[in-house]
This record gives sequence, C-alpha cells and structure tokens, in this order.
Amino acid sequence: MKRTLVAMLLITMLAGVSQAENWPNWRGPGFNGVASKGDFPTTWNVDQNISWKLELPGVGSSTPAIWEDNILITANDGGFNLVICLDRSGKEKWRTQIGSSRDGKHRKASGSNPSPITDGESIFVYYKSGDLACLNFDGKLNWLTNLQKEHGEDTLWWDLGTSPVLTRDSVVIAVMQTGPSFLLGIDKKTGKQIWKSDRNLDAPLEAAQSYSTPIVVNDDGNESLLVLGADYVTGHDASNGKELWRVGTLNPNGEKYWRSIASPVLSDGILLAPYARGRTLTAINLGAAKPSVAWTVDGICADVPTPIASNGTAICMTDKGLVTKIDVKTGKQIWQTELEKARMGFSASPILAGNHVYLTREDGVTFVVKADDGEIVSKNTLAEEFTVSTPVFADGQILVRTMQALYCIGK
Repeated sequence: MKRTLVAMLLITMLAGVSQAENWPNWRGPGFNGVASKGDFPTTWNVDQNISWKLELPGVGSSTPAIWEDNILITANDGGFNLVICLDRSGKEKWRTQIGSSRDGKHRKASGSNPSPITDGESIFVYYKSGDLACLNFDGKLNWLTNLQKEHGEDTLWWDLGTSPVLTRDSVVIAVMQTGPSFLLGIDKKTGKQIWKSDRNLDAPLEAAQSYSTPIVVNDDGNESLLVLGADYVTGHDASNGKELWRVGTLNPNGEKYWRSIASPVLSDGILLAPYARGRTLTAINLGAAKPSVAWTVDGICADVPTPIASNGTAICMTDKGLVTKIDVKTGKQIWQTELEKARMGFSASPILAGNHVYLTREDGVTFVVKADDGEIVSKNTLAEEFTVSTPVFADGQILVRTMQALYCIGK
C-alpha cells in the first residue's frame, strides 16, 4: 500500500455516499462508529423524548440501516427471513420474505445477526441460513442466492455475525470458520460470483472462527479489503480477493478458543485489531513499506463491541463498561471512565455523535459521556428489553433496536 495512506486513507463502504443523514451500514457513514454532524438527544426515558416505538415481528439482533426516508430492518418470523422497510415515522412501507430462517443458538443472537447495507440503489441482506439477497427500494427481489448451498454448510460454533460490505462492483462476504474459509465477491447487479479467495490460516480449533466484518479502503480509486480473524489481519485486492499481505499471529501461544467477534477499525493509516476475547488491541501501521505492528495494549477492549476510530483517536470499551480514549499513533491513554457496574454487560458498539459518546448496555440503558474528557453526562433507561444492536443516528434522532422493538428517540 502507498505511503500516502497515512495522510489520505478514506474508509468507504460504498462509492459516493454524500447524504449526511444516511446510515447505510452498521457502523455508520464512515464505517468507523461516527455519526454525521448534528445535535442528538442526550437524555430520554420511556416517558420522555421518545418519538415512537414499534413492536417488531419475530426476533433479530442486527443494526438497522437508513437511506433517505427508508429504515431497513432484518428479522426472523414464522420460519422466514424478513426484510422490513419503515418510513421515518415508523410506519411500515413493505416487508419481504427471504428464504427460510435458521434459529440462533446464543441468547445474544438470532438468525438475523448480519446488518443490512445499501448503496442507495439496492439493499443487501445476509442471514444465518446462508441466504444473501439484493432488493430494490420497493422491496422486490433483484436476486437471491444461498452461500451455504453453493459453498458448504456453516461450521461456526455459534451464530453467524459477519455483515456484508460493498465495493465498487461487489458485495463481499467473509466466511471464517473451522474448515474451508474464504472471501467471496458477488456481483451487485446479478448475484453471480465474481471471485473467491481462500483464507485458510493456521489458527487452532475455535480460534479459526470469526464473526467480524471486513473494512473496505479506497485509496485514490484502488480498493482493498482488510479482514480480521483466525489470528491474523490480512489485506486483499478488492477486485479479485487476492491476498496482498498478512500480519500476525495475534495468538502467539496458540490459544484454542480465541474466536474473534469485534471488528477492526481504521484511522490515520493505523488499523486497530481487537483480539484475544478483548484482552488485546493491536495497531498495524498500513503506511509503512510493509504493514507491521506499531504497538499493542492490553485490557481496554471488548470481546464483542467494536471501537470508534476518528481523527487520530480511538474510543474503546470493555464488555463491563470501562471506556478508554487513546491516541492511535502511540496507543497512549487520553482519558478513561468506568461506567456503573450491572448484571448486564455491553454488546452494542459505541457511537460518537458530536462531542458525545453513546454506549448502550444489554438491559437497554444508554450512557452518554463527553468525548473530550470522558465525563458522564447521563444515564438513559428504556423498558428493560434485551439490547445488543448498535444504535443508529440520523437527522437529530437515535434509533435503538431491542430484541422486541424499535425506538425512535428525539423530536
């Protein structure tokens, strides 16, 4: 990769995202956990500052996507995978059944863990059953394929969690599991396979399995994929999936059960890789002649939530609510805040909106802290509904999806 990456890396999940109020994928417009500029509520409860609440059919743990007036949600109900489209008032516009659903094994999960993604022209959805589909904004199927029927059954010990990502021409799926592991590039318009790249590394037992989502990087029109899992970070040519480099092992002692869930993030030419069930955070310098480890810190990351990365800093959290802001170049701590302890932990990933960081706990409580110094601003409580989805921010409103319902917070 070019040295200019240090100064000019642009993370993009899709070409031409220009509408500031869209939320096209689970980590937001920049795929880094940062909301578009705007004022968002910092206080609410079940009786205050709730615009609307909608009970959802079936179950789902994916994060909604927003494009213009459309809120896109995936769920499972009655043996089917569902895509549901709402308008911004919470009124249902349409719902479409996609193949047959497969139930989740873990209480945090469902058959609809992967989050929908859109480029503004089409909607792409992926499910534990292996169904991968493309729809238009009227809810009509453009194409449907089942990756497990074509490439073999899912061998993950738990529930499929990797979300699709978009390049210029393809929807890309990372399959990292015990047995054959690979990346797939599927033509966005036809659903036909463009390329398949094997990714079989030497990770032992469950460590070979990953639930993380890749990053797409656009460097002056040259797209690449960054993938974390199976004890390594690998870089790939997005046009054909060819491996360009790898850094690892992130598991030098060969731990058998270090499957990875949290995804990598990128800022200022530094890729941050949470690993070891949240015990380690490894920084990889992509601007060097050959990507290499810049530093590693322990004890500030989580098994599940993915960090925020923006403007040379990152905000990490543990599953129990220790929040830390660091400098991405050095790993040095800027501030650290500990949220109140509770029976429930954190599975949703944090979001930075303006000067506030939003951190949603599994019992539906969201803490708001100041991004510049970590001061706790508020604790906001919904009905105690199990919550693992990452909140969504657009047009001054926040969407919080629980296992049972979707809340719209703000006026």
